[in-house]
Parts: sequence; structure tokens; C-alpha cells
Amino acid sequence: MVGWGERKQRLREGWELREAARAVVGDHGAAVGEARRAYGVVRDEAAGRELGGMPVARLKDVTEGRLRLAAIEAAGYRSVAEVVAAGRYRLRQIPGVGPQTADQAVAAAGQFAQAVAEAVAVRFDVEVDVHARDPGQTALLVALHRLVEAGPAARRAVAAAEALERELEPLLAAAEPAAGRLRWWLGGRAARERALDALGRLRELAARAARDGVPELLRQASVDLLRDPAGEIEAWVDFEVRSADYYALLAQLSERGPDSAAAEGFLPSEVVERVREQPLDDTHLRVSLRGYQAFGARFALAQRRVVLGDEMGLGKTVQAVAALAHLAARGRTHFLVVCPAGVLVNWTREIAGRSALRAVPLHGPDRGDAFAEWRTGGGVAVTTYDALRGFAVPEEGDGAAPAMLVVDEAHYVKNPETRRSQAVAGWAARCERVLFLTGTPMENRVAEFRTLVRYLRPDLIPEEQGAGPGSGEGGGAGGGGGGGGARAFRAAVAPAYLRRNQRDVLAELPSLVRTDEWQELSAADQDAYREAVLAGNFMAMRRAAFARPEQSAKLARLRELVAEAAAGGLKVVVFSYFRDVLAVVGQALGAEGLPAGAGTGTGAGAGVHGPLTGSLAPAARQAVVDAFGAAPGHAVLLAQIEAGGVGLNLQAASVVILCEPQVKPTVEQQAVARAHRMGQVRTVHVHRLLATTGVDPRLLDILAAKSQLFDAYARRSDLADAAPDAIDVSDGSLARRIVEEEQARLAASAAPGAAPTSAPSPEPAPSPAPASEAASASAPGAGT
Repeated sequence: MVGWGERKQRLREGWELREAARAVVGDHGAAVGEARRAYGVVRDEAAGRELGGMPVARLKDVTEGRLRLAAIEAAGYRSVAEVVAAGRYRLRQIPGVGPQTADQAVAAAGQFAQAVAEAVAVRFDVEVDVHARDPGQTALLVALHRLVEAGPAARRAVAAAEALERELEPLLAAAEPAAGRLRWWLGGRAARERALDALGRLRELAARAARDGVPELLRQASVDLLRDPAGEIEAWVDFEVRSADYYALLAQLSERGPDSAAAEGFLPSEVVERVREQPLDDTHLRVSLRGYQAFGARFALAQRRVVLGDEMGLGKTVQAVAALAHLAARGRTHFLVVCPAGVLVNWTREIAGRSALRAVPLHGPDRGDAFAEWRTGGGVAVTTYDALRGFAVPEEGDGAAPAMLVVDEAHYVKNPETRRSQAVAGWAARCERVLFLTGTPMENRVAEFRTLVRYLRPDLIPEEQGAGPGSGEGGGAGGGGGGGGARAFRAAVAPAYLRRNQRDVLAELPSLVRTDEWQELSAADQDAYREAVLAGNFMAMRRAAFARPEQSAKLARLRELVAEAAAGGLKVVVFSYFRDVLAVVGQALGAEGLPAGAGTGTGAGAGVHGPLTGSLAPAARQAVVDAFGAAPGHAVLLAQIEAGGVGLNLQAASVVILCEPQVKPTVEQQAVARAHRMGQVRTVHVHRLLATTGVDPRLLDILAAKSQLFDAYARRSDLADAAPDAIDVSDGSLARRIVEEEQARLAASAAPGAAPTSAPSPEPAPSPAPASEAASASAPGAGT
């Protein structure tokens, strides 16, 4: 028999758990309500501006020309917004405007107003001066900041709280007689029995919640949701750092998303229904997904063996990570990612930064030991195409076989005769789920996609109907019929192929997407870097990654990025501080603007323009830019960053590649702003090429702390030009410090028993003495 004290304790615990759940739901609802109210203000203002630009004559469009507007226009009404503001009464006072005309005009204007309010896209203008920012946008960012900071954990806490409250309510009601002795005895025997049963279930519920960490989750969510609001500058700076999170949250709160058919890749209805029914457990995710991204992860899970071909910049990586995280939450332990060597570091960082999963790189001389450790301990193994060939394909029934195989840049295996393709095919055959990622549009690569789909779903592309990899675009494809071409092929492969375009699913276009492309230096790169360090030449250290072009890791990644842009018909601008680096890049890309043998399957149709350098006269620079902008389709512009980053409009480019980190962040920001500016109709993708060791990470470490402060107070304001030296690494003392530290690191690594020079470097320590004067920064033309 449960004693009176224990009954009271169980009931009290139930009340406390319910109050904690209610508090989280209430706090989250208040934060969401505040953000929605702020959004409504900004949306209405944006809609008002759009209506203000619509001439009154547009009202005829919704009345099929029957509306008489001459008298209204003669009375001085110029825009639809003015008609909305006037209303029926004021319009009826206009001579010659009767009740019917006034009613029709107001009704037509109302239809426009509703349509604009539903379609208007809220975009945050980060390029205006800090003192001229829109107060409504600032208030909205501050409101969103609280929810962004709380993160996906707050959403999970709310879901857990709502489920907990639903379970608790009937149990607490049934256990209510235990609240007092008099009520207990007056309630009758049946009520006491129900109360005892409810108290037992309350104990079980509390124990389960404690085991699952629900109380801690609720407490942390409450702390996050009740924090003091961010300052205005803090909110704007944070938005620039992670704008995608803000826009994703804004899409959820506004209950406006992309067209569902576009977000679902215009797939057949039966496939869409199957994908929608697929749950997605985000317990191990650290980021919020947009609707189309959640659909992409569900597609990979529901269809099991698929190609995700989203346009560059839509987050194929995070969709893959979300699928892996779901499987991990369901108890699966082993996963494998295969990617080009140039993006292996990026993959390990994305997995660690966007999920709670453990990334296990299988790369370098110790990859065999790492592979054995992964087989034992699990996690997400990340390896390269070349390294994959050295790992034994798991036997059927092997418990360490990957629950999902992810193949990035899957067009690398378009030729089934290569060893890398055969290695991928062997692993794919042993994996229940396989996800190929490639941004290459299928419509331009039907023959290659036949090969990719055969790895995954050979039943969709029967050999006797589908043409081989080298066939033309008109070949039949698995049910598509002879001569059906790309359209028939896409219909045939719909169960295994999903692609979405930016313009269809990102309402806030144009946006800016920054990607740090971390590259491990090749042996030749390291030799060139070591020579520059021993010579005490800071500028040579900065450009050493391009000193041996034939074996340059950065140059190889640059060629890949340009090839991907060429496949999408995108223009590219390549920035470097050094003229000789631009010369190396120009030679590598060749006369057609693409690397020789890039294997894109199509001619680039455009050449390399430039380089823009400080020695070119302004008129000549503009002529180069004009030729670049006028080139049809893909083209590449080479520009010295301090020459091409100032005074020129490069919005024809939607891909920006920075060959090395800059010693003045303001220079980099201004260069990017040449492309990301008014008139840009595409998302701008900025790729910064960085070496994992050496001067690049040391520059970033030194600049990181000061850069955010500079952004908060000086960026895009009158202080920007006055205070660049606050974070300028071109001054001699810091340059000498970096040279000395690198000399010490390389000397230590050369000692007997020391780690290889490619190992991560220790944190830099202050240097007591200056190095040679060769470490000082030189003019922008250095390296010519």
C-alpha cells in the first residue's frame, strides 16, 4: 500500500513536470508571437512599397478592362496603394465616380493587396549603413535571434512538452483525490482506486522522462527562451554569420514556403506521398532544416537508393547529414561518406558542426588503423575515392556494413570502367541505402545519369532499353521509349532522382552563401611552403600553395569549382592578391575557361577574361568587365583583389573564388560586394580556398576575434575606411610573428620523432624578436 506521504510526493512531481512543460510551451509561444508580429510589420511595409509602385491602371487587370479609372486618376490617385488607403467613402466623393465604380476599384485594389501580401519576400538589407537600417527589420532580427539561439533543441523541447502535457492531464485529474485527506476519503472507493492507478502511472511517466533527459531539455529551453533580447548590432552581426538559419526560421514562422511541387522536385504523386509519410528524427541534428531540405532527407530515407541533384547552394550536404542523423537516432551505427580529397575536411567539419554524429576520417598513412577503429566503434567514416579502393568491401551480413553510403560529387563515377567507379559499385551493392550527391543538371547529362542510376536502381534503366554511358541524348531510358530523350529519362528515374533549383525554393534570393574550402597541402605544396618559411618571406608563404601548379591542391579544387559553375552556365570571378597566382590560374583554366580534361561533357562556350590588375587604366578595366558581362553563359574573370574589388560592378558573376585569405578583411568584403549587390539575380556563392596548415589558419585565428568587433561597429559605415588597420595583418610586426612561429613549427617537426608537418599546428605563441625584413608585406603586385 502506497503511504500518504508517497502519494503526495508523486502528485507533486506530476504537477511540477506539467508546470515545466507548460512554461516551455508558453515561453516558446510568446517568442514565436513576438517574431510573427515583427514579421507582420515588415511584410506590410514591404507590401505597401510594392503596391505604391503599382499604377492605378493595373486595376483593370483584375476586372478584364471593365473598370473606369479616368476620374480616379484625374483626382490625383497614382498607385494601387493610394486606392487601398482611400477606401470606398473617399472615392465616392470624386466627381464622376459612382458607388459601383468605387466599390469595384476598392475590391480590385484589395485583391492586389492580398496577392502582394502573400507573395512579398522579406529580405534583410545588410549593405546599408548601420545607422540607416530599417527599424522594422532590426526588430524582426532581434525577435528571431532569441529563437535562432535556442536552436532546434527548443523545438524538440516544445514537442516533448506538448506530448508530456497530453499524458499528464488525465493522470493528474484522476490522481486529484490524493491532494488532500478529506478529498481522499470523501471521493469513494472507485475514485481512490483510480487515483492509485494514476499515481503509479505518474511514477512510471516521471521515471521515463528522467531517463530520456526531458526535465533537463525543458529547463535548458526555458533558459534559452527567457534570455535578455540581443542588442541591435549583435542581432545584425549574428544574421550575417548565419543568415540561412534566420531565413529558415522566418519561412517557418511566416507559414510561407516555396511552391510545394517545386520543393518536392515535381515528383510523381505516389512518390511524394511515400516521402511525406517517412518520419524524420532530428534528435541528433544541431541545425534547423528548411522544408525542402527535410523533404530531401526523407526522400533519401524513403526511396533508399537515390541521386540528390539539387542546384549548388541548396544544402545537399546538410540533407545527407540529416538522413544519417535519422538512422543514428533509430539505432544504426555505421555510415560511410566517399568524396573527392579536396572536400574531405569540409565533410568532417560539416558532420561535427551540424550533428552529434562522430566523424572518422579514413585518410592519410594511418587510414588502415582508422578503418579498423571505425568498424569497431562506428560513426561516419569519411574517405576519398582513391582511398576507398584500399578497404575491403563488407561481406553480406556484416554488422559493420554502412547503414547508408553517401557519395559526394557522384559524377566522378560516371565511367563504370574506372577503378574508383568499380570500388563505389562494390560498396553500393552491400549497402541498403545509397545517396549520390551531384549538382550537375541531369538534363545536360542524360548519358551519365544512366550510369549513376544503374548503380542504384538498375530496374529503372534496363540494359536492353537504355543506352550506354557514351550514348547521345536521344536514347531511350527505361520505359521512356526510343527517342524520348531527357524528359522521358527523367520520368523513368523519378523514383530515384530529386532535383530542386534555387529560384524555386529560396524565397529570399538573392542571398550570399560562403564556403571555406579547406585543402590539405600536397607534398609539393609543403615543399614550396617550407622554402618560403626558411627564407622568411611572408608573401611567398601566402602564395606557396600555387607555386607548383601540377600538384597544387588548391588549384585542383579551384578547377572543380569552375567546372561545376560551367555545367550550370554560371559566371565566375577569381580573386587573388598576387598577379603570379592569377597567371597560374589562367594557364590552368585555359582558353575556354575550364580545366583541360574536366570531363563536364560540354564546351564552356566562354573564355578567361582579365586579369584585372592595378596597372590597368580605369577604361581598360571597365572594358574587361564589360566583355565578361556580355559573354553568353559561363565565363571566368581573373582579378587582383585590390584592383577588382573596388569601383567595379561584377554582378554578372554569381560564383566568387578567393585564392587565399586576405590580410585585410575589408578588402575581401569589398571584393565580394562587387558581385553581391543590387542587380544580382542569383545567389552569390563565395568559395575561400584555405590550406589546413601553415599561414592560412594562423591568419584566420589572428583575425577572428577582431573581425566580429569590426563588423559590429565599422563595417559599411564611415569608420570602415578610417580604421582598417585595427585588423590589418599586413603590418610588419604581425607578419614577422607568423613567419617566426612557422619557422619554429617546421624546425620542431623536422626533429627526430616529431609529427609530420601536415599535422595540426599548436596555438601560436607571442614572438619575442623580429624576423627578417623579408617577412614584411609587399605591394599588391607582389609575385609578378
